[in-house]
Amino acid sequence: MEVSITMLLNFTHFPLGEGFGINGNLLDTNIFNLAVVVGVLVYFGGDVLSSLLTNRKELILKSLNDAEVRFQEATEKLAAAKKQLAEATGKAEEIRAQGLVTAEQGTTNLLERAKEDIKRLEEAKQATIRFEEEKAVSQVCERVSRLALEQAINKVKKRLDSNLQKRIIDLNIALLDTISK
Repeated sequence: MEVSITMLLNFTHFPLGEGFGINGNLLDTNIFNLAVVVGVLVYFGGDVLSSLLTNRKELILKSLNDAEVRFQEATEKLAAAKKQLAEATGKAEEIRAQGLVTAEQGTTNLLERAKEDIKRLEEAKQATIRFEEEKAVSQVCERVSRLALEQAINKVKKRLDSNLQKRIIDLNIALLDTISK
């Protein structure tokens, strides 16, 4: 500010009407030019610079507020995701435990069915063995009976002569007489 006042005072030393020309003194010229530029900037650019800085400040604050809101949203989403992860982990553990129980029950049921099947097969085997034994005994008895009958018939045929035949006929007639009386 003091520089601009000094510059204005220096204007009074210039004679009027000399006009524009080349000033050979570099120090005076640069200081004068700088003072004019700074003065114009302060006078005209102060409000512009102030409004630019205010706009920039508002933009930065808005960006910070937006970032804070996004941070809060991200924090909420992270908390929700952690909660979902915990629920999913719990559900997975529950499913795994339930799967183990189901597998254990399935194994137990399978073993029980296998035992029942083995028992049923053993009973069927025993029944088949008894049937085959009875069949074999029956066949043996039938064969023994047939053989005994054949042997008896052969013996009777060998011993049967007319005298024996007559005695048998007489015996049968006597039996019939006693039965009929």
